[in-house]
Amino acid sequence: MAILENIRKRTTVLILIIGLALFAFVISGVFTSSNFGGAKVGSAVAEINGNEISIDAFRAKIEAASRRYGPTTSSMQLVNQVWDQEVKNTILGEQFENLGIGIEQDQIIDFLRTTGYAQNPQFQNENGVFDANRFKNTIAEWKNSNDGQYDAWLETEKNIIQLAKEQTYYNLIKAGVGATLKEGELDYELANEKVDIKYVRVPYTSIADSTIAVSKSEISEYISAHKEDYKQEDARDIQFVYFEEKASAADEAAIKEKITKLLDDSIEYNESTDRNDTIVGFRDTKNVTAFLDRNSDTKFDTIFKAKKDLPALFADTLMTLGIGEIFGPYKDGNFYKLSKMVAKKGNGSVKASHILIAYEGATRANPEVKRTKEEAEEKANELLKEAKKSETVFVELARDNSDGPSAANGGDLGYFQRGTMVPKFNDFAFGNTTGTIGLVETDFGFHVIKIDDKQDVYQIATVSREIEPSEETINTLFTDATKFEMESIDGSKSFLDLAKESKYLVRPVNKIKAMDENLPGLASQRNIVQWAFNEDSKIGDVKRFNINNGYAVVQLTATYAKGLADVADASASVLPIIRKQKKAAQIISANQNKAFDAFASSNNVSAATASALTVKSPTIPGAGSEPIVIGTAFSLGENETSALIEGNTGVFMVTVTKKTDAVKLDNYSTYANSLKNANSAKVNTAVYNALKDGSEIIDNRATFY
Repeated sequence: MAILENIRKRTTVLILIIGLALFAFVISGVFTSSNFGGAKVGSAVAEINGNEISIDAFRAKIEAASRRYGPTTSSMQLVNQVWDQEVKNTILGEQFENLGIGIEQDQIIDFLRTTGYAQNPQFQNENGVFDANRFKNTIAEWKNSNDGQYDAWLETEKNIIQLAKEQTYYNLIKAGVGATLKEGELDYELANEKVDIKYVRVPYTSIADSTIAVSKSEISEYISAHKEDYKQEDARDIQFVYFEEKASAADEAAIKEKITKLLDDSIEYNESTDRNDTIVGFRDTKNVTAFLDRNSDTKFDTIFKAKKDLPALFADTLMTLGIGEIFGPYKDGNFYKLSKMVAKKGNGSVKASHILIAYEGATRANPEVKRTKEEAEEKANELLKEAKKSETVFVELARDNSDGPSAANGGDLGYFQRGTMVPKFNDFAFGNTTGTIGLVETDFGFHVIKIDDKQDVYQIATVSREIEPSEETINTLFTDATKFEMESIDGSKSFLDLAKESKYLVRPVNKIKAMDENLPGLASQRNIVQWAFNEDSKIGDVKRFNINNGYAVVQLTATYAKGLADVADASASVLPIIRKQKKAAQIISANQNKAFDAFASSNNVSAATASALTVKSPTIPGAGSEPIVIGTAFSLGENETSALIEGNTGVFMVTVTKKTDAVKLDNYSTYANSLKNANSAKVNTAVYNALKDGSEIIDNRATFY
């Protein structure tokens, strides 16, 4: 009783404690529960110029994209596609709002006329032309009777409005992009003024790299002076050993032995009858369909095949088999096979070309075809006469005259078997010899047909067994991978030394980004990327991952922080630049005030010539791209010699031997328009990239994915 009395006295305190505990539990759940990787529900996947993109809305768009693209697109591809679109929409959306860009219904319809949406048959009239009223009526029908279709349209409409706004925005900018006649004249002159030179080049390769010392401080100074060129993102380096789950030589031999035994009859004990049964082998079986159902990884394909459709390496052998003869066992790709000739058909596959002359009312005739049946027949007969002439090229005749979809291919229909084409076409193709040209009428119109080739076809039954690793091989692979992982973690020997001892191939992968998915040699392995970027993963850590067809034992070898690259990271690209600069300074210092011939002789090089050089194509044959050298040459007069020039591939001295001015034109509008079009074509990409570079983007995708 005393205990109960004490509890009653402290009821308020207990309620407060329990309430705080429950509150802590609930709050804890908010910050720890998630569908993805432990991130907060309802938090932002990104912040772009202060605008947050919620993870919930982002996931909804990924789901919509997944339905649109289907299973062939990986989850990370969807994430990155939706991300790129969200960033673009947000950045450009700010511009649309600032400029007051909006889209009305008539603008949407005008936009539809110029896009692929206009090809939707539901939006077209009886002539196959986009019809605004038909479009409006179709959308109204969806709204009233097809919620799913209408909802899908609303999403499409959002995309259309976005695209239309982008088009309006970029067109406003393009309106201010042009080129004057003077700019056109300059562009013409840069392409057509020419200079011939005689030059001496002392290549940088004449000085050994080993003689040029470059200090860490020099590399650091160069990086600091070129910060924009040496920005880096968060990145990781890894190395891995791949333990591939594949059949061993013993496994292959066992599979080959098993399939070989299927050739002949075998004796098998039958428990239900307590007697031995004779199992008919592949060689003598009368029912290949049932035999393959019981013994093969693939079913009996009853379709007759031409030589080109048989396995390429074995086609010549297979097609010569007699009825009932067997070839094999043979290895074809990842299968061991036995093949048996079941039947043959002479000339069972025809290759033909045709010219279709359609008429109004014919099956599938283009609405734009207005000729009558009589007119079509008359034209077909004219083309038949033309096609039969020895000098006529049938391909060109078909390309210029056929109404069929094969016109683009010169009328070529490829190979087809009996029954593929409509009856009259089929009868002509299989009833005539190669080279025959004739006229046939079908429901599609009049066909001028040329028989290009005929082939025999074969019906072959093939027993196949996939070459797979045995259970013993799989267990050994797991043991080997686990052992290598544990020994690598132990640290008594390095990852590379252990791999070398066991003759394992170590593959490095450098500069992996946080949102990467595919790794060279391993394909899609998002889990490895996430581990490499996990805060708990340290340089030198090793982990084994289960992957498709085996295991990967991975070691984290380097990390790169976002910001300016350090000396170690940038030295590979900076060292050659500084070396080249030092070599140039050394060559110039050793050859000051030397004349042209003396510069050549003292450096044991010969003078060379180059002609018809232009500023727009600044390449010297034999020396490579040298814009500074060619630009200097254009600044000189004829017979004038330059000072020493620091080029891309060496130090130069040039003498101008001839200068040719561009022929004056009466008008440079063509070149001005060409410049304008070239500048306009760059607007969309250049403007968006500039806006993106100037935006503040916080990317939290790696937290969720």
